[in-house]
Amino acid sequence: MSKATLDAPAELRYVQYHSSKEKTYLSAIRQLISDDLSEPYSIYVYRYFLYQWGDLCFMALDEDENLIGVVISKLEPHRGGPMRGYIAMLAVREGYRGKGIATELVRKTLDVMIERDADEIALETEVTNTAAMKLYERLGFLRSKRLYRYYLNGNSAFRFMLLIKENPAAYDYEDEVQPLPIRPPSA
Repeated sequence: MSKATLDAPAELRYVQYHSSKEKTYLSAIRQLISDDLSEPYSIYVYRYFLYQWGDLCFMALDEDENLIGVVISKLEPHRGGPMRGYIAMLAVREGYRGKGIATELVRKTLDVMIERDADEIALETEVTNTAAMKLYERLGFLRSKRLYRYYLNGNSAFRFMLLIKENPAAYDYEDEVQPLPIRPPSA
C-alpha cells in the first residue's frame, strides 16, 4: 500500500452544498476560510456565492460530519461573452493538507461547471502560496497575469485560467481596451 493511501482520511465524504445546510455548516465554512485565507469576508460574501451557486460549492466532511475542506465557486457570463467559472475560495483544514482533498474539491466544482457549459474558469491565489499554485497547474490551469498588491494584506496574486473551449478569447469584451487602427502616413 502506498504512503498516500495510508495517509488518506478513512471516512471522508464530499457533499454538494445546499441552502438547507446553512444552519449546520455556514459558521464552520466561515471559520475554516478565515483561518486559511488572508481576506476577511463578510457573511454577505458567503451568502452571495452560496445562495446563487450553492450547487457549485462542495464540502469535505469526516465521519463525524466535521468540515474538513470547502470550495466556493460561481458560473456566469463574463462581460457579455464567455461563460466563466470562478473559484472564489478553497480551504482545507491544516492537518488534512497534502492528502488530495483540495484536488478532489476543485475537480468536483470543475466537473459541474463544465457540465453547465463553462468556456473558461478563473481564480486568483497569492504569489506566495506555492502549494495552491502547484495544485492548479497540475489541474491544467495557466498563470495569465500578476495582480500587484491585489489582497488587502498588500500581497500580490496570480490570476490562473483554465480554458475549457477552444477559443474563449475570441469573444469581444466591451470594456477592454481595443487596439487603435493603424493609419497610413499622411501624403
